[in-house]
Amino acid sequence: MADEIEIKLKAAGPALKAVRKLGWLMALAQTKPKRANLRSVYFDTAKRTLQERGLTLRVRHIGKKRLQTVKANGRGIFARHEWECGVTGDKPDLASLPRQARKRLGKLEGLRPVFETVVSRTTIPLLYDGTSIELALDSGIIKAGRRREPVSEVEIELRGGDPAGLSALAERLASEVAVTFEVRAKSERGYRLARGKLTGAVYAQDVELDTSMTAAEAFRAIAMECLRHLSSNEVPVLAGDAEAVHQMRVGLRRLRAAMSLMREMLSDGQSQAVKTELKWLTEQLGPARDFDVFVRDSVAPLAKEASGMKVLKKEMEQQRDEAFARARLAVADERYRRLILAVALWLANGGWASDEDLMQRARRERPILSFARETLATRTRKVVKKARKVETLEPRARHKLRIAAKKLRYAGEFFAALYIGKKAKARQQKVSASLEALQNALGRLNDFSIHQKMAGKIIAAPKTAGSRKEAYGFGIVTGHELGESKGFLAAARKACGQLKAHTPFWA
Repeated sequence: MADEIEIKLKAAGPALKAVRKLGWLMALAQTKPKRANLRSVYFDTAKRTLQERGLTLRVRHIGKKRLQTVKANGRGIFARHEWECGVTGDKPDLASLPRQARKRLGKLEGLRPVFETVVSRTTIPLLYDGTSIELALDSGIIKAGRRREPVSEVEIELRGGDPAGLSALAERLASEVAVTFEVRAKSERGYRLARGKLTGAVYAQDVELDTSMTAAEAFRAIAMECLRHLSSNEVPVLAGDAEAVHQMRVGLRRLRAAMSLMREMLSDGQSQAVKTELKWLTEQLGPARDFDVFVRDSVAPLAKEASGMKVLKKEMEQQRDEAFARARLAVADERYRRLILAVALWLANGGWASDEDLMQRARRERPILSFARETLATRTRKVVKKARKVETLEPRARHKLRIAAKKLRYAGEFFAALYIGKKAKARQQKVSASLEALQNALGRLNDFSIHQKMAGKIIAAPKTAGSRKEAYGFGIVTGHELGESKGFLAAARKACGQLKAHTPFWA
């Protein structure tokens, strides 16, 4: 077994050509670039057993040579465990694998090809600040039946020396060429293609944690899954998918929540800069979802009641469309491209991870199980205490309570993998459901408060016939919502009672 440590960068065709024209990069080459055509066939069972276990199994064709490879997730940001051996045929030969690899694979029946990649690869061995690196430029396709998806990327793989050299090289490349971090491996893209998911929103996945992890290791795993969730929605957002905007926003919220949970560990200036950039992206995406929810949940159901509602609906739909256009522009912007790579490199080699202050080191090295138990217990007590007074809370205080409930729900989802067994899983799901119910009820109440402020501004000074009709429409919406407020307050109280009654899954 070897640990494969590499950074994968997404690059359009022109960017790949631009990389080869970088004089300083070619000056680092130890030998002439080599080109090869690679065909890699990925195998799994009909039930996708390997994918469920976080493993991949492929047979790579390099001319007449066949190379069998098993990969598994490692603990580092850019690290994966890898086992390789030659095979004589086009199909896997599990018996020829090392014992450790066979143990990880387990019993497998009915292995079959799922997808394949066909890539033209140019490899360039480099020596960068004492770090031995293999740079690979890949151009080709992923194939699953009749479906196709292009591949155009740069792989920076460690061959020897300090892994920080990979980050330094990736950062320098990104400063001169239009590349950004690729969170998805070819295998993840291939499985999605095989399922027919050529387009559409990408959703969050469970975080893989284990009880032997430190707080720093767990944070990296959590944050990288959030970054994967966020960045994987880039293509559908640019294509105009409204749900993808929402999912990118959810990925952002989860990432920012993870940083909030670990804030004592992230007190350095670089971490603050990352937070600032994430806040910028949140501000670009937020209005699109807010207007979409307002039109769908508040305006559209009442649109048939009066002409003023029709005017309001049209106006809000226009603002919603403008907000979605703003979101797409942000994701297409250079600032977004740099942000995604910056977050990945910060997670791997940021100052927070190397601060030699004794307190900071202790925070990083604290067992994650201890941290999770204390965090979940403390935050649950605070949410329950505040939620008891939900009827008397001012709108701003209810909004803060909603955010606290949301962060607590995300924390429970992040740490769920640490608590094994059917009982723990059932308890975690009950706690999560109650928190979601509390969050949703408080969210609607917060929407109502915002709508009342919007209505007040328009009703106070309607200048035209159209704005008077719009004001009338807002009056209908806010009047209807005021009538619904009692129901949502009752739902919040009920969710709070359930949360208090549940047996803690972390106990």
